[in-house]
Amino acid sequence: MSALFIQRLLASVFLGLGGWVLIFPHVVERLVLAPDHYIGTPASSVILGCFGAQAVLGGIVMWLSRFRPITFLVFGIAGSVPFFIFNYYFVFVVEMFTNWMILDFFGNVAIFALCMLGYVKLKGGEAAA
Repeated sequence: MSALFIQRLLASVFLGLGGWVLIFPHVVERLVLAPDHYIGTPASSVILGCFGAQAVLGGIVMWLSRFRPITFLVFGIAGSVPFFIFNYYFVFVVEMFTNWMILDFFGNVAIFALCMLGYVKLKGGEAAA
């Protein structure tokens, strides 16, 4: 598996989950927010849709860019570790989100794993080839 393929898989996480939020923000809001935190207004759909649009934009940039080893490493840490903390806090401490947030958790696991794999792949000499 090439580093470019790993990078495209990483982009696919953002395109897939971000696209879902962009196209169906009201569905995502209904599924992931606990009933006492659900808003369900057109404004809340716009806000979630903007979040999805940013993820899609990030996925497009990832798809079209060339990552270096440091890109994989920094993105893997900065792009997943804070979100593990976020998921834990808002699912288990504040109880704002439902168990559907497990999708976001698995997305963050995929981000971390793919980035570490890409880092190792490029550090191991693929960049020199």
